[in-house]
Amino acid sequence: MFWFSAEYVLAGPAPDGEPGVADETCLACHGEPDMRTTLPSGEELYLSIDHAAYQASTHGSQGYACVQCHTDISGYPHPENTAATLREYTLQMYTSCNKCHSSYYETTLDSTHQQALAGGNSEAAVCTDCHGVHDIGSPNQPRSNIPKMCERCHSEIYNLYAESVHGETLIAEDNPDVPTCTDCHGVHNVTGPSSGPFHLFSPNICAECHADPELMGKYEISTAVFDTYISDFHGTTVVLFEKIAPDQDTNKPVCIDCHGIHNMKKVDDPESQVMKGNLLTTCQKCHPDASADFPTSMFSIKRAQTRTASGMTNK
Repeated sequence: MFWFSAEYVLAGPAPDGEPGVADETCLACHGEPDMRTTLPSGEELYLSIDHAAYQASTHGSQGYACVQCHTDISGYPHPENTAATLREYTLQMYTSCNKCHSSYYETTLDSTHQQALAGGNSEAAVCTDCHGVHDIGSPNQPRSNIPKMCERCHSEIYNLYAESVHGETLIAEDNPDVPTCTDCHGVHNVTGPSSGPFHLFSPNICAECHADPELMGKYEISTAVFDTYISDFHGTTVVLFEKIAPDQDTNKPVCIDCHGIHNMKKVDDPESQVMKGNLLTTCQKCHPDASADFPTSMFSIKRAQTRTASGMTNK
């Protein structure tokens, strides 16, 4: 099953004019089972369409006709297929999304996926890889569908995320408060760690949740940890870079450098990178000569700062 929110369908105008060929005409052939053709690569391109699945899809339920996507087909015989491989066929066809969804399509042009595609990686994700083709549906029902969609290309990262404090809560409970892939990396304008600004500004992503008193209050998590980070020497330098050198990365750690990226754990989890017993190893990533006392003193300072900022008294 693939996913596509109805809001995207309504985001742009439908193709002009009435369809020239009715779906029933197309289905007279393509409704037959096991219809296929062999491409020059030897791969088989399946041409049969499950009409019931299409009618239940976002496009089908709104009455979009076959020829509104297959705009080069107006009769039989069809234009010759020039794709040599299944991937080449996908790359030829996905651009038809631009006709109705131009704003989203144009947003993808600056994404990490599109940059990889332009750089010669033909396997980089395009619209239909994420949203599907004839069975397009909602991406949020359930919300855990989103990381599972990304898993098809990013399986190692998914495995880390699935066992993290975020992933476990989302996948097991479908908790809408928990961030998923698109909350951090974007939807159509996907960005990633290969971008210097992404790393530098990543604390702003964390702040969307961890600086929100109402949201954090639901889980008895203090927002003071974010405030104290911004005020200490690590955070102060990062904020300075954001203001005066936004195109450069900083050598000071941001949230994900200490807490982990996709493998974040609760702070009291034995596997947490910021659990007191693991702090020395975490600190030594930047301070290789740090002794056993180094994280102990840092832990005490941060704990005192956090308790003071949150209005607690030291015991």
